[in-house]
Amino acid sequence: MVWEIAQLEVLPGHNEQFESAVAEAVPLFRRAHGCSGMQVQHSEEFPQRYRLIVEWDTVEDHTVRFRESDDFAQWRALVAEHFAEPPVVEHTRALDVGFQNHPAALA
Repeated sequence: MVWEIAQLEVLPGHNEQFESAVAEAVPLFRRAHGCSGMQVQHSEEFPQRYRLIVEWDTVEDHTVRFRESDDFAQWRALVAEHFAEPPVVEHTRALDVGFQNHPAALA
């Protein structure tokens, strides 16, 4: 599994519209080949900063299959007008260290 982590800086005053656009885009990720989950996090310290975290089976599922799809074009059409600068994207793999002590994980 590979995580796409994108840092998204939005324009001042665009937070609500951006968050609505992201919510509207969830089905685009849900049906993407090789995508097993996504979430968006909002920075506590930097109110214009968000992190998009998407779980992909492979890097290519993101960089080739999704980015070359009509759904990616739709995603960008929904959110691009809210960006203060281009997203910064990286792909990571988890190491076999750490823990999760969250009630939902115990269910």
